[in-house]
Amino acid sequence: MAGITVDSAVEKDDLVIPLIDFSGFLSDDAAARKSTAQAVLNGFQNAGFIYLKNHGISPSTRSNVFAHSAKFFARPKEQKDALAWYSPEANRGYTAQGREKVTQLTDLEDVKALRAQVPDLKESIEIGREGEADMPNMWPPTEGDEEAKVFKEVMIGFYDTCKALHIQLMRAIAQGMGIEDSWFDGFTDGGDNTLRLLHYPEVPKSVFKRTDGQLQVRAGEHSDYGSLTLLFQDAAGGLQVKSPKGTWVDATPIPDTIVINAGDLLARWSNDTIKSTKHRVIQPPSKPEDVEAETYPPRYSIAYFCNPNFEKTIEAIPGTFEESGKKYEGITSGEYLVKRLTATH
Repeated sequence: MAGITVDSAVEKDDLVIPLIDFSGFLSDDAAARKSTAQAVLNGFQNAGFIYLKNHGISPSTRSNVFAHSAKFFARPKEQKDALAWYSPEANRGYTAQGREKVTQLTDLEDVKALRAQVPDLKESIEIGREGEADMPNMWPPTEGDEEAKVFKEVMIGFYDTCKALHIQLMRAIAQGMGIEDSWFDGFTDGGDNTLRLLHYPEVPKSVFKRTDGQLQVRAGEHSDYGSLTLLFQDAAGGLQVKSPKGTWVDATPIPDTIVINAGDLLARWSNDTIKSTKHRVIQPPSKPEDVEAETYPPRYSIAYFCNPNFEKTIEAIPGTFEESGKKYEGITSGEYLVKRLTATH
């Protein structure tokens, strides 16, 4: 591929997840932009996942967000519970361990039964676009709490930083598809996205040694709902991606990279020319120094779920349906996402 060299971040069981240097697309070099855009699109078409380096988000910004995320989850339970997630339409607030079960199931009773059998071992807080009067973000009260003030400032700033990268990624996808770079701009400018801070608490190793035939996980097998997900991992590990052979492959953390995957709505939007690949979070790989430990360490991650503007109707992208026909009827982004969120909470 002219202009850039694409390495593999993951290569096992026919799953090849590329490691892409995004600086080429962020440059003014037309050839580098074109070849980088093609690499991004190819990654989503073939694996549904890419790793991105030189993406414009500094290591210091990343570490600062992780630090304040950890401080939030260290707050007393009653403080966090007071900020509870309150509706799928808003998708904002704190979700205590055991409330959500990520799954591909859509029947509410089936999800309820699975949640009771194999609860996800995580807690999270969802942060949406700030300033929505009827769907407010659930911030810790800032009066007399300096850390709460800083937490709010840091997360609002990071939300906007990730939104800017989302816009650039969709421009790369557009160029890779051979349509105008700006084709998606009218779908991404609203920022109807969700910043999700995740904490997988320390857990006894015995929890994963079930005798009932069920596989205990930290987050169940699922694909994401929206267009793209930007995932920032810590060093603990545990994320796995399903290969074309049906096996589970470790998506090992690589410092200063973002793992990005396509979601179900982008797959639908692309007439299934882009893949939305299933993934899960299990216990971290064993490290020699932890063999004798009775617990697995905590894991923190940050997911930024990118969505088209909620009022926009999503129909097949030009160039994806002319020969095969449109596989899906049009649906608004907001309607689709509310339907999916309602099933899992």
